[in-house]
Amino acid sequence: MPFSKTENNKKIGLIMIAIIAVCAVLSFGTQAFAQSDSSGTSTVVLENNSGLDKVIKGTENWHGEYDISIPTFLQNIGKSTGIYKMVHRQTAAEIAAEKEEKARAAAAEKVDPFADANPPGWQYLVMIIVGFVVIWLGAGMGFEPLLLIPIGFGTVLVNIPGAGMGDAPHGMLHIIYSAGVGNEFFPMLIFMGIGAMTDFGPLIANPKMALLGGSAQLGVFFTMFGVAVMNMIDGIDYTILQAAAIAIIGGADGPTSIYVSGKLAPEMMAVIAVAAYSYMALVPLIQPPIMKLLTTKKERLIHMDQLREVSKTERVLFPMMLLVLTILLLPPAAPLIGMLAFGNFVHEAGCVSRISKTMENEMMNIVSILLSLGVGSQMTPEKIMRPESLGIIVLGLVAFCVATAGGIVMAKIMNVFLPKGKKINPLIGSAGVSAVPMAARVSNKVGQEFDPSNFLLMNAMGPNVSGVIGTAIAAGVFIATYAR
Repeated sequence: MPFSKTENNKKIGLIMIAIIAVCAVLSFGTQAFAQSDSSGTSTVVLENNSGLDKVIKGTENWHGEYDISIPTFLQNIGKSTGIYKMVHRQTAAEIAAEKEEKARAAAAEKVDPFADANPPGWQYLVMIIVGFVVIWLGAGMGFEPLLLIPIGFGTVLVNIPGAGMGDAPHGMLHIIYSAGVGNEFFPMLIFMGIGAMTDFGPLIANPKMALLGGSAQLGVFFTMFGVAVMNMIDGIDYTILQAAAIAIIGGADGPTSIYVSGKLAPEMMAVIAVAAYSYMALVPLIQPPIMKLLTTKKERLIHMDQLREVSKTERVLFPMMLLVLTILLLPPAAPLIGMLAFGNFVHEAGCVSRISKTMENEMMNIVSILLSLGVGSQMTPEKIMRPESLGIIVLGLVAFCVATAGGIVMAKIMNVFLPKGKKINPLIGSAGVSAVPMAARVSNKVGQEFDPSNFLLMNAMGPNVSGVIGTAIAAGVFIATYAR
């Protein structure tokens, strides 16, 4: 049980803002007061110009390497479909180019951009304090303790001078990170467990809820514009691949964020993972003010009909149909959706209950502990106290807020066309983000604040689970468009 749940949430928000502000001052201060070499030139080199002429690197030319014109976008998506890959036979030149690109990507992953970093000791002390604050938010305030407590301990342990827990090759936290966080292994296992724990019944019973989950992905794509704005700041110069990886934070899906950043921007995986899991854990703090701001009292009091009973046949066929559609239309999303479908099918089939229970309980708990410790192990000064890292934290928050607003606004738009008595309570639109089942619980809790007899949980689960699928699809689109 948390020590106290009666504290004003504003205090927590002020603490988080204070942490971000301190880190921002330290990171930008480090850049401003960088020591000069013998020639008097600052050791911090900005390779780009500043001002309104700055754009996301890779999009400077209409026909650049990462051309995002509509024809090229559609062409990349078309070529990434399973149907195209089954019909099209690769030429020798295409096979050679693919091998060369994989070799180049593998070589790039071996380069550690922080290998030569040597932060002063006081910065490690700051990060240890941040770690204890994260632990307090989990244990003391009850904000997703399953995530924040291991992340906090990982942050504290990796920053202890002389302990070497994050040092290669034998540090425990380094081993955890290398074994499953720095690749797609742990995220895939997490998606398998999520599939086994997820009930797609509310979505099957009311398929139009998928529109709310899809609308919540507005935060993902809106962040691409936010990255362009952030690039106007001296010292920040995100590429289009990094922009795509950062944008996924808006889906509030930690495993997906890790997966996409590993594919597109491995150098930013650490801070992206920390930001994604932090905002997932802070759903009860971030979402309610936005929900209340964008809805009227009358809308919050809307009661929704109980969902129809979903047959076992529908439940069993749903993950298989989802997998088939992914195979045919968007194979880059198949690792995520495939594991989700596998876990859900095992759960719904009912003939292998031992495997299902293992996925839901023992495996999920063990992987969650290891994944959270691995994420916390990346909270080191050289990775966090940098302008780019603080930019990711800010952009992630903006993306998450826009995603929440997108689902609510879509619900209000749908109500314009729905008959009286079939209206949607807009509060459940906020559950379109991928934080399952946290966002659905928040929708239900806010609704009951205004009417204790209004139970929105099951209706909110529809957009919530569709948000998981929507974020995975957005990830597949980014990978299909930009991955080389």
